Amino acid sequence: MTVIEITSHDLFTQLTTIDVANKLIVLYFQTQWAEPCKSMSQVLQAIAKEFTQEDVRFLSIDADKYPEISDLFEITAVPYFVFVQNGTIVKEISGADPKEFVRSLEALSSGSASIENSTKGPKSTSDVEDSGSSDEEEEETEEEINARLAKLVQAAPVMLFMKGSPSEPKCGFSRQLVGILREHQIRFGFFDILKDDNVRQSLKKFSDWPTFPQLYINGEFQGGLDIIKESIEEDPEFFQHALQ
Repeated sequence: MTVIEITSHDLFTQLTTIDVANKLIVLYFQTQWAEPCKSMSQVLQAIAKEFTQEDVRFLSIDADKYPEISDLFEITAVPYFVFVQNGTIVKEISGADPKEFVRSLEALSSGSASIENSTKGPKSTSDVEDSGSSDEEEEETEEEINARLAKLVQAAPVMLFMKGSPSEPKCGFSRQLVGILREHQIRFGFFDILKDDNVRQSLKKFSDWPTFPQLYINGEFQGGLDIIKESIEEDPEFFQHALQ
């Protein structure tokens, strides 16, 4: 089985409405610019290749090319997975988390045996861990962690470092900042700092800011929740100007 790339609205409508009775439709929202999507796309391709059940359909949607489709599912962060069965959303996953994706796929389909060993994909485990889905952390030198942070803050034009994920924030401040970004219809990448203590501790020094969430735009630190609120009060078009 392969991941079907959505190339038109008509194709999306066809694949999500025709011959879908009792099928599990897996919608994968991604963009070309988000680094976590690059690793997750390869993992998904590897899983789909080994998946033999005909009652599952994998669809990949570029959230930037098809904003109308993204808006239907209120997609503001990528990568993002939506599991649909018989016209009902049964599960959503925000972020690049191969293990959670496989667990959900196994629970919602009858193909668990065929994907048992597919989470590695064509990349090494460490490549996926860099996107925020690591269960184990390796010791890094200060130079190594700073180099990684320099890449992470530029992983998306708007990059949010938060506790939890946009669909399941783990603190009120992170939830509020996600709400602000969604209210202003800003697409953003995110990193769950609770999954990587190296990033959590080192980013405080890197940004010279002691708390989370932290927001970066075009690789430049913008501030935490209060600073972003103040910036919007002073300039209602703050995000548009910062992204220029």
